[in-house]
Amino acid sequence: MRVLGSEAACGTTSGAASTFGETDDVRLVNTGSTNRLVTITDSSGNTVATFTLIAGEVTFVRKARDEKIFAAHAEVLGVGVVTP
Repeated sequence: MRVLGSEAACGTTSGAASTFGETDDVRLVNTGSTNRLVTITDSSGNTVATFTLIAGEVTFVRKARDEKIFAAHAEVLGVGVVTP
């Protein structure tokens, strides 16, 4: 895995969602002790998908470059990556 930027808190609204540098893959970690909802939107802000990120869990999401991600709480952190 190659990291393509600095890890940052996910936005908590559709308007604050991020493309994470228009990357295809994003590494997410829930640093909190509560399960959190993660939402992926298209470039117009329409929901494409949602999932629950378990407390303490790390996962990788593949998305379209123009799709954005936000979470129910800023304790979910993300960074764009390149995966093999």
